[in-house]
Amino acid sequence: MAIIEAGNGIVTHINMFTTTPERQQALVDSLAETVRAASEVPGWISASIHRSFDGRQVVNYVQFESHDAAQRVTRHLLAGGYIQRNTQLGTVTPGQYEVVHTLSNTDN
Repeated sequence: MAIIEAGNGIVTHINMFTTTPERQQALVDSLAETVRAASEVPGWISASIHRSFDGRQVVNYVQFESHDAAQRVTRHLLAGGYIQRNTQLGTVTPGQYEVVHTLSNTDN
């Protein structure tokens, strides 16, 4: 389960893919296989895959214990060809983030 809290040191990696409606499900399936492989690497915490209703976007939200863990997972996925396969199905804009603020109904 994703942990979304400010100040906990967790590294969040968000991949925003642009694809075609015809390829969206294939990309979702490929990302699901990718996160299963990533979950085998120590320091990986969670992943959530989101798809847009118009079929043109897929977002992968991944959490790691640290930057080192994120790098280990990336090396593992590159070595297995997962990242290469995903980028054949869509154009990706990746980024690593830290949570700096949250608000939810339970905070009131």
